[in-house]
Amino acid sequence: MKGKKIAIVAHCILNQNSVVNGLERAEGAFNEIIELLLKKNYAIIQLPCPEMLFLGIDRKGRTKEEYDTDEYRKLCREVLKSIIKYLKEYSKEEFKFILIGIEGSPTCGIFKTVTKEGLIDGSGILMEEFLKMLEDNKIHIKKFDFPVNMNKYNKFLKELERLLR
Repeated sequence: MKGKKIAIVAHCILNQNSVVNGLERAEGAFNEIIELLLKKNYAIIQLPCPEMLFLGIDRKGRTKEEYDTDEYRKLCREVLKSIIKYLKEYSKEEFKFILIGIEGSPTCGIFKTVTKEGLIDGSGILMEEFLKMLEDNKIHIKKFDFPVNMNKYNKFLKELERLLR
């Protein structure tokens, strides 16, 4: 029997090794998030990390403005094409989706991103491109951001559990 529920997660939810040095908050994956998704019978699709593909593992942190180039946006759209194909197929069977981004990320923030002015409302580059592609393909999805402030982590987990029902 198909559970028909899929979580699409920012790359670093499953792999903190890809994060800019010094910004990692777990040794590998965020185990509690993964355990919660599995407990609620969600399949998981990991988004690629365009920052690592673009600048490598030893990159320095950048703002949204610094990533906002035609070349970077093209890379983001390219790495998202196969994800969109998967989701279009799942949509035919009325699967439910939730997208988990990273608050404050210049690439993977859904609701807040870091700019030269600081943390502001708005999506990171990958999420802007992804949300546009989802809209263009009429794919409906719940959206949720992992908090930038680890003091809000337990609240985040409780809210995520509520959303996964």
